[in-house]
Amino acid sequence: MRHNINKFLYTSFVACMIIVGLFFSSCDKTEEDLTTVKLSVFGPSPALRGGELKFIGSNLDKVTSVIISPNIEVSTFVSKTATEIVLTIPQAAVPGVVKLKTPQGDIETKTPLTFSEPISISTVAPTTVKAGDKFTINGDYLNLIAQVIFAEGVTVDSANFISQSRYKIEVTVPAEAKTGKVIVSNGQEIPVMVYTATEVQVTLPVITSIAPNPVKPGANLTLTGTDFQLVKYLIFPDNLKVETFTLNGAKTEITAVVPATAKEGKVKLVAFSGVEISSTDLQLIGPAITSVSPNPVKNGTTITVKGTHLDLATTASFGGVEGVILSQSATQVELSVPLTAKAGTIVLGTHSGKTAESAVVNYIAPTISSFAPMALMAGGDITITGTDLDLVRKVKFVGGLSVDVTPVSATSFTVTVPPACVGTAAITLETTNGTLVTSANQLVVEAANKPVITNIPSSVKPGAKMLIQGTKLNLVEAIYFQNNVKAVLYGVRTETSIEVYVPETAKKGSVTLKLVAFNGDEVISQVFTISGTDPVVDASYVYFNFDGKNSWWGDKGAIENNSELSLDGSSYFRVNHDMNPWWTGFFWRNGKNDLKTDGVTVNNWAVKVDVNVLADITGNMKLRLKGSDGDFWAVIPGLKNKGGWYTITVLLTSFIIDGGSTVLPNVTNIDGDFGMAYTGAGEHVNMCIDNVRFEKITGASGAPKFKLVGF
Repeated sequence: MRHNINKFLYTSFVACMIIVGLFFSSCDKTEEDLTTVKLSVFGPSPALRGGELKFIGSNLDKVTSVIISPNIEVSTFVSKTATEIVLTIPQAAVPGVVKLKTPQGDIETKTPLTFSEPISISTVAPTTVKAGDKFTINGDYLNLIAQVIFAEGVTVDSANFISQSRYKIEVTVPAEAKTGKVIVSNGQEIPVMVYTATEVQVTLPVITSIAPNPVKPGANLTLTGTDFQLVKYLIFPDNLKVETFTLNGAKTEITAVVPATAKEGKVKLVAFSGVEISSTDLQLIGPAITSVSPNPVKNGTTITVKGTHLDLATTASFGGVEGVILSQSATQVELSVPLTAKAGTIVLGTHSGKTAESAVVNYIAPTISSFAPMALMAGGDITITGTDLDLVRKVKFVGGLSVDVTPVSATSFTVTVPPACVGTAAITLETTNGTLVTSANQLVVEAANKPVITNIPSSVKPGAKMLIQGTKLNLVEAIYFQNNVKAVLYGVRTETSIEVYVPETAKKGSVTLKLVAFNGDEVISQVFTISGTDPVVDASYVYFNFDGKNSWWGDKGAIENNSELSLDGSSYFRVNHDMNPWWTGFFWRNGKNDLKTDGVTVNNWAVKVDVNVLADITGNMKLRLKGSDGDFWAVIPGLKNKGGWYTITVLLTSFIIDGGSTVLPNVTNIDGDFGMAYTGAGEHVNMCIDNVRFEKITGASGAPKFKLVGF
């Protein structure tokens, strides 16, 4: 039986050198004629009829045909370029010189082309094999073979043959072998390569079943089938590679642990050959909730969830508000109930994407049993008695006036009635989750017999005139600012208003002022802002100043230098755009460029930013510090317009890893992206930003400090 042969006959280096010396050249050797057809070498010789013959030289693309004895003209080539011609040798060819026909004349080889007896394959056995089997090739001149090559280049060298003779070769099928035709090669530089007539089938592992299905992540999964000794590793859904598994003696079962983070889908066995064999779809067991207690539950306390497979839970959501898993087992999970959680279900999430949802959970609300006194003068104190009052965060009085509170007792607390409060109405309590509780009785509030402040500006600059509005302001003898700096310059004063100039020495930031009446009564104002920024302690720690330490990229915003807006006459970053919902990048760099962190520690340092909000308020924003420890973010709550520049302070302990709860461990490892972005719901933001810097926390500044959480 004869087989198709893909023939590349070898000609040794020494023979090539002899042939080169004998070949005819149509050009003078001393000429460098770029248009003359020149033949340098051809081969192989001896060659194999039906194999390929190669000519190497220059300008060979001008060759029109090749004449091979006995006068066989070949004008169809396997390939033809200026430097190489490859053609298939006709079966009728006989030994003799070869002639290349060109427009410049014929080029004839000095050395004749000769032919060798062909290497041949007659049979192979078996035709279906698997790794480790003995594979036999029968044929002729197989003693010349240096390599047996399975599909996709998996090679067995002659040194590893089981046996070799002129008529037979025996080899062990490699673990990497794949189905396809097998090649025998004499291994020369221009090799003779002979293919089997048909493909040799290489057996692969077969999966017949997987169990248990569904299976619990972290538990054992057993795959049943055949030829599992051929398996190199497994791939679980979500491309999770598992290289550790056990194999039974019969090679029919593989047992492996299902990765905790695996998803549902097909499990794949990867053979040593690289071929993947897929199972049926793997289903995963998820948690199930059977009960929650107590229900109703009090915000800020612990709730117990019972059920099955609860050890799989990785997250807990209370109506979209993230809770904290305090402890867990397969049958029980204890969760910290968020202060802001409202009536709804609890949803437990897992790595696999499986979820479990509880029945509706309700929340305990405070009760008001009494308050005393039931009638008083504005500015006086009342005591509210009841249950679960530690949930209260705001008390609302007549006229919509309210007071923020944080009671330390669940049964009673005392609150001061706002001085401007006058009238009769019920008291309303607002809790941590927004629940409103209204008293059954009404509180009667009479006007205070002392100065009352009803309105002051939210922000004022040092040296500016400040208008204080209220009642009985004619009783005011003096005004002191927070650091007991007495006002000395006034404008118009009436019973309902006072114009006072803010002393240049008044403390900047979020402050209050004090009115002192002629009779010695003192009235403290609500908080307002004396606009101003904290001084830059060390300019080398400023990593965005927009005067050289600029942004490399961002979505919106640009550097400006408007004297009417500039903090100190230098450039600043201005955003005056409609924001994309949830994400708009402002300014970014990376690679630790101009980011000095020498001596910066997480517990004792903060990021300070000077801002000037020109619109009423902004949405939330985020600062980012990314490095080898992870991607850390700190949320800046919406900023208010305070009538000018002021400094915000963000503690480095507020930077939380993206999507987790880990606090930034080491500032010196920040070597990735750092900058600032908008993350609100989408609105128009108009603000200026300058002097983003690291600064050691000293407690001397009046700038607000945010203890922020991640997202």
